[in-house]
Amino acid sequence: MKFSILRGTSFVHTLLSNKIKNGDVVIDGTMGNGHDTVFLAKLVGKEGKVYAFDIQPTSIECTTKRLMETGLNSLEGIQLLQVGHENIETYVKEEVNVAMFNLGYLPGGDHTLITKPNTTITALHSVMKLLKKGGLISIMIYYGHEGGTLEKEAVLTMLENLPSEEFVVIKTEYMNRKNDPPIIIIVEKK
Repeated sequence: MKFSILRGTSFVHTLLSNKIKNGDVVIDGTMGNGHDTVFLAKLVGKEGKVYAFDIQPTSIECTTKRLMETGLNSLEGIQLLQVGHENIETYVKEEVNVAMFNLGYLPGGDHTLITKPNTTITALHSVMKLLKKGGLISIMIYYGHEGGTLEKEAVLTMLENLPSEEFVVIKTEYMNRKNDPPIIIIVEKK
């Protein structure tokens, strides 16, 4: 993959690809169209595990198709879960190295189905408990939709108040793009 900051996901993938290795346990907290699930599956390989969460059947179908197209559907460690990310602790019991979240709505899907502040905050707290020392959480906050600003503010407030002796949080924003460009957050557990 060629690195570019034009797309926030490219930036995040480049950063995380240096962190994830074969055999790791990772989470895609917002499966969506399956791009991040495929990215994670390629990196963890047949020895690793990917837990991918989404409430929409469309996400499961799209992700399953992408995994088949890339030949990754045979990996036994991939779990596509049609449940909200607030249920992460119900399904994931081991330590994780990386978790990814793209907040907002499913591109190309129903724009009225959005991630919500309370479930996102619950999911993030769950992942922080499961995260290994040195593990990373990436959060892409897409907020240019109804309800998006509320979630953005809730997530930013939560992250700003994390204890600095336990976590390092950085926020990256596009400065010269219009129409509510995404905010990229990276959290590392000390």
